[in-house]
Amino acid sequence: MTLPISAAPHVQSQTLANLTTRKFIPKSDFKKLSGIALDAAKKHGTSYADIRICRYNNEVIFTREERMEFINNSENFGFGVRVLLDGTWGFASSSLITEARVLQMTERAVQIAKANALIQNRKVELETIPAYTDTYVMPMRRDPFSVPTDEKVNLLLRINVEAQKSGADFCSSYLMFVKEEKYFASSVGSFIDQTRVRSYPSFTVTSVDKTTGKFETRTSLAAPRGEAYEYIEHYDFIGEVQQATEEAKMKHKALSVSEGKKDLILHPSHLWLTIHESVGHATELDRALGYEANYAGTSFATPDKLHHLKYGSEYITILGDRTEENGLATIKYDDDGVKTVSFPIVEKGEFVGYQTAMGQAKQIGQTQSNGCSFADSWDKFPIQRMPNVSLQPSDKNISMADLIGGVDDGVLIMGDGSWSIDQQRYNFQFGGQVYYEIKHGKVGQMLRDVAYQSNTTDFWNACDGVAGKSEYFLGGSFYCGKGQPGQIAPVSHGSVPARFRGINILNTARKDI
Repeated sequence: MTLPISAAPHVQSQTLANLTTRKFIPKSDFKKLSGIALDAAKKHGTSYADIRICRYNNEVIFTREERMEFINNSENFGFGVRVLLDGTWGFASSSLITEARVLQMTERAVQIAKANALIQNRKVELETIPAYTDTYVMPMRRDPFSVPTDEKVNLLLRINVEAQKSGADFCSSYLMFVKEEKYFASSVGSFIDQTRVRSYPSFTVTSVDKTTGKFETRTSLAAPRGEAYEYIEHYDFIGEVQQATEEAKMKHKALSVSEGKKDLILHPSHLWLTIHESVGHATELDRALGYEANYAGTSFATPDKLHHLKYGSEYITILGDRTEENGLATIKYDDDGVKTVSFPIVEKGEFVGYQTAMGQAKQIGQTQSNGCSFADSWDKFPIQRMPNVSLQPSDKNISMADLIGGVDDGVLIMGDGSWSIDQQRYNFQFGGQVYYEIKHGKVGQMLRDVAYQSNTTDFWNACDGVAGKSEYFLGGSFYCGKGQPGQIAPVSHGSVPARFRGINILNTARKDI
C-alpha cells in the first residue's frame, strides 16, 4: 500500500500551533446554520435533509537517518448539505461557512436532486431513523496535536539512530495524525457533535549486501490506530527496530520457498489485510448490489447467498464493529446520524450480515442501517464504508505456538505485503514481509519469495484453528479507497493467529510465473 504523502518540505512547525488554537464554530452558531438549511429544505418539499460542518487537522512528520525531511501541517473545514426529494438525493457543499452560503448550497442541493431525478432508476426509501442529541469526544490522555513537535521529531530520530547502531544501512520513519471534528444535524431532529483522532507511526529499515548490491527491507508492524499520543508513547519502537534490522539482514540469506500445498500460520499483522480484501470489501451491501462496480468491482457475496453461503469453517466468526476500542472506524454515530453497533458478518462460518448505510436496508428486507456511512470530507457525499471488521478469537486458551505445533510442513507469515484480488473479491494472492519455515511443529529458517493463492470461500473454510484472545492484535489501514469520485476511509481489522490447511504456495522468484 502506498503512503500518500505529498507534502512540501520544511513547513514551519509553528503553523500547527496557530491552527489548533483557533476555535471551531460554537454550537450556538451551528444550531442557527443548521436551522437555515433544514428549514429551506423543508420549504422545497424534501422528505429528508441533513447538514455536516467539519474541520480536519492533519500532521505528517518524516525523517531519514539523522535528518528531518519535512513537516506538513494542514487544516481544512467546510460544510455539506444533503437532501432527499421525491426519492432522489441532492448534495452541495462549500468551504465558506456563512448564513447566505448555507442557504445557497441548500437550494443548490435541491436543484441537483431535481436534475438527478431524470436518471433515477429506483427511488431511495429511508428506514425509520431515531433522533439523537449528543456529544462524543474520543477518550484520549494526550491529544497528539498538543504534543510539542520536537518531542515527535526526537522520537523518530532515535528510531533511526538505533536502526543504524543495529546494522541497518538506512532507516526512514514517520508519524501521521488526523483530528476530525464534525457537527451533524438532520430533519429527523438529530444534533450531534463528535471529535476523534487517529495516529499512524511507522519506520522502514534497509540492509544492503555490499557484495551483490542487493537490498532488503523490513517495515514496522505497528498499526495505525484510533488512539491518541499515548499509543505512540507506549509502543516499543526501539525494541522493534532492533528486531526489524536483524530480520532485514537475515533476508539476504533466506531460503527460497518450495512451491506446493502447505499449511499456513498467519500472524494478525498479516491477516488483517486478507480480512480487509476478502471479507470487508466483499460484504459491503452497495458492492453486492452492483452500485459500487467501476472502482474495484462488485462482489461474489450477492444477496441470494445471505444465510445460505458457508463463507468459512466453524472457527470463523467475523464482526463488523464501529464501537471497537481503538478502532480506526470507531465513532458513536455514523455520517447518517445512525448510532453505531457491533454486528455479525460471518457467524461460525455462515454468511449472516452485510455492512449497510441509510437507505439500503429495505433492499434486503431489513428494517434499519447498522451505521456504516462515512464521508472523508465535508465536500463528499456520505457512502457506505467499512466498519472495523475483525476475526474473533477462540474462547479457549490457544496460543500461536499451539497452532504451529500442529503443522508438519508449513509457513509462518508476518506483516502485510503485496496483494491482488479480482473484481468479485474472490480469487486472490497475498504476500507478506517476513516468512519462516515450519517443519514438524517447529519454526525453522527464514524463507523468501513467498506468496499464497486461493479463493475466498476455500481459504476461510481451510481454517482449522484460531488463537485465544490474549493474542488479539488490531491492524488496519489509514487509506481504504472506494467510490467515484474516490474517497478514503480509515478502518481497523482485529485478528488472532490462525491456521489454514493445504493452501497453494507460490515462489514469486520463478521467471515463468
